Amino acid sequence: MGWKMNIDDRWEHKKLIIVVGPTAVGKTAMGISLAKHFKTEIISADSRQFYREMSIGTAKPDTDELKEVKHHFIDSHTIEDEYSAGDFERDALSLLKLLFENHDVVVMVGGSGLFVRAVCEGLDNLPKAPIAVRERLNGIFDREGLEPLQQKLREVDPDYYGEADIHNPQRVIRALEVYETTGQPLSSYHVQEMVKRPFEIVTIGLNMERQRLYDRINLRVDKMIEKGLVNEVRSLLAYRNKPALLTVGYVEIFDFIDGKIKLEEAISRIKQNSRRYAKRQITWFKKYGNTVWFESDDWEGILSFLR
Repeated sequence: MGWKMNIDDRWEHKKLIIVVGPTAVGKTAMGISLAKHFKTEIISADSRQFYREMSIGTAKPDTDELKEVKHHFIDSHTIEDEYSAGDFERDALSLLKLLFENHDVVVMVGGSGLFVRAVCEGLDNLPKAPIAVRERLNGIFDREGLEPLQQKLREVDPDYYGEADIHNPQRVIRALEVYETTGQPLSSYHVQEMVKRPFEIVTIGLNMERQRLYDRINLRVDKMIEKGLVNEVRSLLAYRNKPALLTVGYVEIFDFIDGKIKLEEAISRIKQNSRRYAKRQITWFKKYGNTVWFESDDWEGILSFLR
């Protein structure tokens, strides 16, 4: 069960506002606006923005945005670190203790559902796989692609297969790691009762008309390429099997670097996979908790709701 804060009367009137939603919907801008309004700070719950070496492909807040409001967990780790949702739960809750000493409200921004859930509800303690198991599964992925791993997951854990992002190599490999390490499917670990946090949690979901969102995703990918995404990925070749790099925007460029596909095809796949990821994010957050949804530019509506 996840790490707990000692319940203290001081925290009852503290509030964590969480801004969630699909990639490219405008979470960063809304988080900054809210943090400035409440004169507070931001915790990033984007599992890839932790890593200093991954900037272009993760759409981190830019230098000007980082100057507007103090952000935590941006560039906080190196790609060589193993940093799990459980680690984030522990560190984010410790940080919240400190921030709530001086702020009644703290803002969290992120599209990584598991990391948001870790802070809000706690997570089961999932077993850590031996390095040999991870390396073997990564070897299969490198040689044969994702399909055989997807088929294996469907056989050993059909419940998780039915709900997971099976196009994300990181998720598929992690689930197989758990199964091969313990003999138990990952879905069997998702049974704990929710941990009650001693502060109020309000989750704001941002969304927009589907085609407009897809256009924003496509434009963002084009800008990433212009900013030098290929060179960023090339600089990370030595770490290509790290979980954070088995994700959209990096896997496709690795395939281009390997000569498996042309750059135009890699860009097209990033756009397609990003759109698919956005749909899964929306589905996940609509099922999760008590998220209240707004159009991404409905500042007055969001502020009225929070009042």
